[in-house]
Amino acid sequence: MLELCNATVRFASPGGPQVLAVDGVSLTIAEGAFVVVIGTNGSGKSTLLGSVAGTVPLSAGAIHLAGHDITAWSQPARARLIGRVFQDPRAGTAGSLTVLENIAVAACRGRPAGLRWATSRALRVEAAARLGRIVPGLEARLDQPIGSLSGGQRQIVTLVMATWHRPELLLLDEHTAALDPAAADRVVQATAALIRERRLTALMVTHSLAQAASLGDRLILIHRGRVELDVSGAAKRRLTPDDLAARFDRLRRADQLDDAAARTLAEAYV
Repeated sequence: MLELCNATVRFASPGGPQVLAVDGVSLTIAEGAFVVVIGTNGSGKSTLLGSVAGTVPLSAGAIHLAGHDITAWSQPARARLIGRVFQDPRAGTAGSLTVLENIAVAACRGRPAGLRWATSRALRVEAAARLGRIVPGLEARLDQPIGSLSGGQRQIVTLVMATWHRPELLLLDEHTAALDPAAADRVVQATAALIRERRLTALMVTHSLAQAASLGDRLILIHRGRVELDVSGAAKRRLTPDDLAARFDRLRRADQLDDAAARTLAEAYV
């Protein structure tokens, strides 16, 4: 289980006041939940994910994962519990190594073993089985450099690597944003299949309203660092991309009104 308690992240803006990127967010995510996070650019959704991963330190609040208070843990320490897939398909893999060698690196994590042991026949068979279940045919490319794969194929291998040891939490940071629509769709299908097969707890940030509506069993909308919408169950299943687009439009209009009121108030005191 993941628990955020009054999680707050403040950034100093050049020549101005501090900016609240994450504003006192408190969330509890149950084991096995697949949660999708959306928000406009600058809303704080990626910062929130970074605070969980350990790349962005909290200014206040606490984070607990799997019974541990990880608030003060470093990113490498959190990596023992967390698997992460980034937006760039090249991140998290070594382009000069083969697919199998990259998987071996993930398989060796936390173990005093070298690549010779890791690329044994047993690991080859297991890697082929896992890749084949997600994308039939990809298992035939184990001995090819991972840099020779398409962006979508490479992202699917990264998914397998990130979940090799079944992490307590899988973080997906807009992991289809750099892909063309067809590749993004294949990666989305692979993601859903992998989460379902391994019964993972997952937190996925996306800019795609179609993905947000169709994936996961819970949806959280972040705006100005705060949770504006948190729906699950039947309410989540009823959501459509048009519903989410309409809510975004309302938030943008409200922001414009707030900005206009602030300018009017400032002008009144000039």
